Amino acid sequence: MSEDTKTDLPPHRLSVNPGSEHFDADVLQRGVGIRFKGKQRTDIEEYSIDENWVRVQAGKTVDRKGRPLTLKLTGPVEAWYEDLGEDAPVAKAG
Repeated sequence: MSEDTKTDLPPHRLSVNPGSEHFDADVLQRGVGIRFKGKQRTDIEEYSIDENWVRVQAGKTVDRKGRPLTLKLTGPVEAWYEDLGEDAPVAKAG
């Protein structure tokens, strides 16, 4: 894999929660598309490509600190940068 291709792939784990160690504002600002079990999703709170799971918000339910409760769903996860267009390289479990 060339160096250009590596930089064109999103991280293998990413979270939209600023309190998470896997949060990266620069990556999120660029835009990351997620495909979970073959279907493109826009409601992903966190994902891990290597471990094959995503976290999605459980309705409008929140914990006692006001953070949304999430469900962990398992299955194949693919991610790509949306700003690269339709032929963007896709990060997926190898």
